[in-house]
Amino acid sequence: MTQDILKVNGLKAYYQMNYFGVEREVRAVDDITMTVRRNEVYGIAGESSSGKTSFIKVLAAAIRPPFRVVDGSVEYDFSGRTIDVTTASEEEVEAIRWKHLSYIMQGSMSVLNPVRRIGKTFEDFAARPLGLSGRAFRERVVGHLAKLKLPPNVLNAYPHELSGGMRQRVTIGLATVCHPEFIIADEPTTALDVVVQKEVLSLIRDIQREMGAAVIFVTHDMSVHANVADRVGIIYAGRLVEEGPTREMFFAPKHPYTAHLVASLPRIGDTSQRPALEGRPPNLADPPQGCRFHPRCPLAVDKCRREVPPLETVGKDHRTACWRWEDVEPLDHVHQAHSREAMA
Repeated sequence: MTQDILKVNGLKAYYQMNYFGVEREVRAVDDITMTVRRNEVYGIAGESSSGKTSFIKVLAAAIRPPFRVVDGSVEYDFSGRTIDVTTASEEEVEAIRWKHLSYIMQGSMSVLNPVRRIGKTFEDFAARPLGLSGRAFRERVVGHLAKLKLPPNVLNAYPHELSGGMRQRVTIGLATVCHPEFIIADEPTTALDVVVQKEVLSLIRDIQREMGAAVIFVTHDMSVHANVADRVGIIYAGRLVEEGPTREMFFAPKHPYTAHLVASLPRIGDTSQRPALEGRPPNLADPPQGCRFHPRCPLAVDKCRREVPPLETVGKDHRTACWRWEDVEPLDHVHQAHSREAMA
């Protein structure tokens, strides 16, 4: 088996609409190339409307009109068998779903059927991929729930009878009970308090290490990436603008947008006011020429407005798409000290 379990090459996925004779194209994912290694947690960050959710929809083979893949490929290597989910048939995708490729969805109440007991939901998701039924299936599920610190009687409960933290652990259980090789986690800590959030993050990391699975972890919260991710990719306006080892992304970012995301983190004892990033994300139906970040970038020059910067290597495992990456200021010593505390 190769070291990489996922290879994304030149991926373009647009929302293409035609209403009342008016054509509109939203370039939600525009020319992304990246890889994810086996046994790795790869974090994806970016503000709202940056294209994160659209990107993982393609990775999860959850592509529905008007969303379409225009170009590129998304290839998984599952146990030596390669499959490109952008061209695979429904039958081929169904064969890998849950057993090899799994998805921890955002918002447990939108995942769990409110009128179906948890045990029945597990049967719906996992009985067929596992090839088990009856007592053997229940024993497998109960044993897996125990690893998530959930008692067996959870299977007899309805979703509304569980706390938010328990429901989120159930969704993690649904996504991992088949021991998949690749897991997509879409903001799994949304709407959880910080104590429960820490427990959920620890559970995901423990399950990932036990199964040896690769995980793509999507969240706009950089402090979460500091705790769980091995590498982080930053998406802005549908494009991957920087990618690198988590520690380097926090202490030595090479893109001004990454530097802004890291500097925006709250820090205990720091009462200084941080300037907000001016402007707003561009309209992806009519994105600006050149670097899409240039209208908001404090380092922008004429070249940034005319030419698209390539995603070039600037260090070991570190790539950035910025014409002026050498001029991006690292965090000051105070911010670095706080960041080290967050990553400890």
